Amino acid sequence: MFKADWPAPFNVKTAISTREGGVSLPPYDGLNLGSHVDDRSEAVAQNRQLFRTQAHIPAEPMWLNQVHGTACVLLEQTDFSVGPVTADASTSKTKGLVSVVLTADCLPVLFCDLSGTQVAAAHAGWRGLVGGVLEQTLVQFSDPTTVMAWLGPAIGPTAFEVGDEVRLAFMAKDAKAEAAFTAVPHHSGKWLADLYQLARLRLHACGVSQVYGGGFCTYTDSQAFYSYRRDGQTGRMASCIWID
Repeated sequence: MFKADWPAPFNVKTAISTREGGVSLPPYDGLNLGSHVDDRSEAVAQNRQLFRTQAHIPAEPMWLNQVHGTACVLLEQTDFSVGPVTADASTSKTKGLVSVVLTADCLPVLFCDLSGTQVAAAHAGWRGLVGGVLEQTLVQFSDPTTVMAWLGPAIGPTAFEVGDEVRLAFMAKDAKAEAAFTAVPHHSGKWLADLYQLARLRLHACGVSQVYGGGFCTYTDSQAFYSYRRDGQTGRMASCIWID
């Protein structure tokens, strides 16, 4: 596990898990934190406790039921007592409330304002990105130009092959998105997509100029990361952020 490498205010804390450590057995071997992937519930619970302890997370993260959508919930106004809430992003202004997203190829994006008074986490696969999950998260901040973002572990630009429909969907939103796609040689209608570049385009369009991270590839680094596209049945990693 590690922390986001960005110049966030001192009171903004992060924790990002890898697959290393933990008690889950193959094919989830390691620190699987996803409760929805048919891993043993006891193993997931033990992994989550290990992660909390080792990363010094102050409270149980507010786990979401992620559906590749665009909804962003305000943690202070959301009832988690009956279980995970369906959304793909969350935000908070309260100390000790932990925003979290689970991923295994999709892009986790962490946010904070420059004053350290608000944080957020978003789950942005290609469907969420093109649908506007980053925009829906940023609208919860009073001024997106005072927000910085960190792009966590996702499938990299040399591994994420998509079809024409994905490329056209992004280009319909922003013509500049064409630059984030590279044609796959000898495979008509197939493209390599750069999720990091696509996310930066959306963030910059909203006025977010400070964007960090984005140098990972979950697909090619099988020792550190889970990858759904690589392995199919596999675990999930968590990206957490909170105000200390």
